[in-house]
Amino acid sequence: MAYDRYAAICNPLHYPVVMSTRLCKVLVIGSYVIGFTESLVIVIFMSSFHFCKSNVIYDFFCDVYPVLALSCTNTGDAAIMIFILASFNIIVPLTVISVSYGFILYTILKIKSTSGKRKAFSTCASHLVGVTIFYGSITFTYLKRKESYSLGKDQMASVFYTIVVPMLNPFIYSLRNNEVKNAVIRIMQKRKGSKQFK
Repeated sequence: MAYDRYAAICNPLHYPVVMSTRLCKVLVIGSYVIGFTESLVIVIFMSSFHFCKSNVIYDFFCDVYPVLALSCTNTGDAAIMIFILASFNIIVPLTVISVSYGFILYTILKIKSTSGKRKAFSTCASHLVGVTIFYGSITFTYLKRKESYSLGKDQMASVFYTIVVPMLNPFIYSLRNNEVKNAVIRIMQKRKGSKQFK
């Protein structure tokens, strides 16, 4: 998404060529391949574990660290592998996002009109809010030692990146659409009008 914004703001006339259907397919397929490969590596590491404690996972879903907490074998190698993979999954996208937004900021600052700057900033602000919440909670959850797993804090972080951010996305992105804004205003006015008649 950051690269899409970069292409739209920094190279608007080349956007259809830069963000071609082929590139979009490569990005989607690449994301799935990376996710599948990393998940497979973690499952292979965890397949040799013995679980002699409770089989109840104290989390909202079957996440890696709660499963590691149930194992009675040494999970040090798996924890290191999870940390390395999580670092890769966080650092690489954040680097791409930071570089993209660095170029975007440079391009926006060169715009002479205030309305143009405001429009460009508003285009990027919603994405940055979602990215900040998502990567903040992911970093809190996965870039730490296994021993510092905390039931309440980690559950709250997992709620943020699995439920809150995906729920916010439709609001963040659709409220920027004028048709959606006008529909919301009409609904609010109808509700206000119906309350006055009562």
